[in-house]
This record gives sequence, structure tokens and C-alpha cells, in this order.
Amino acid sequence: MTDQGIFKRLKADHERHRALLDKIGDTSGDSEERRQLLEEFTKEVKSHAAAEEQSIYADMLENPETTDETRHSVAEHHELDELLNDLAATDMSSSAWLQKFKKLDHEYRHHIDEEEEDHFPDFDEHLSESDKKELGAEFEKRKAAELKTAEVTPEKMKDAKE
Repeated sequence: MTDQGIFKRLKADHERHRALLDKIGDTSGDSEERRQLLEEFTKEVKSHAAAEEQSIYADMLENPETTDETRHSVAEHHELDELLNDLAATDMSSSAWLQKFKKLDHEYRHHIDEEEEDHFPDFDEHLSESDKKELGAEFEKRKAAELKTAEVTPEKMKDAKE
């Protein structure tokens, strides 16, 4: 996905995340498949959010016209991180896990829909084509680095199993 503009790259990740949410939703109980899909989704989303904040959001925070939207998205990233951590600490075979997953699913889809429909078009007005390509490359670099250290909060996963 190298040499894509930032918005195409972010939307491609969002599509991947939607597909992972759908797959997780099709699983049941404390299965290995559910565990693996949740781990993949969590690492993907955490690295995506960090790279997004370090690339496009860093630029958009500097622009007074986009500061509020950017802060809103960063705040949602923190809320989603908390939901992911809470889900990781919950027994996958419990009804509580399913309720928490449904909340995460709803909140995440709301977040990415809002980014794609509202924020990205606004951000696009403030960036040149060159900026978009440069930010896309920066996002790629940052996401690769973040993926290497992304965690599913293993201590909480362990606690949930006990």
C-alpha cells in the first residue's frame, strides 16, 4: 500500500477493521478463532490509531480550523483503547463479553464513519497532493513501528482466564 495518499490508506485500514469486526461477531464462546481475531483486531486498531495521531493528526492539530475535530478523534481513540482493554479482561464465554463487544463494535464503526464522512473531507481541504502522499508514507512507517510493539494487554487476558 506504499505511495497511497493518507486518506486512501486510512480507509483501507478501516475496511480491514470492519471485516475483522464482522468475523469476530461470527464467532462464539471462548474459541481460539475468537481469541486470534480479537488479538489481530486489537493490534491493528492500536497501531493504526497511534500512527494516525503521529501523522495526519499531528498536522491537523496545528491548523486552527481542524483542531477541534482532531481533538475529538484523539479522545475517541482513548475511549476505544479503554473498551479494547476492558474486553480483553472479560471472559470470552460470558454474556458480558458479548455485550462489551457489541458496544466496541458500535463505537468503533461510529468513529471511523465520522472520520471518513466528516473529518477526512475537512482535512483534505487543508492538504496538498504532495502533503497527502507524504503523510501516507509517514503513516505507513509509523504503523509498521507501532505494530511491532502493539499489545492486547496480556496481563488482562491472563486475568480473564483465571
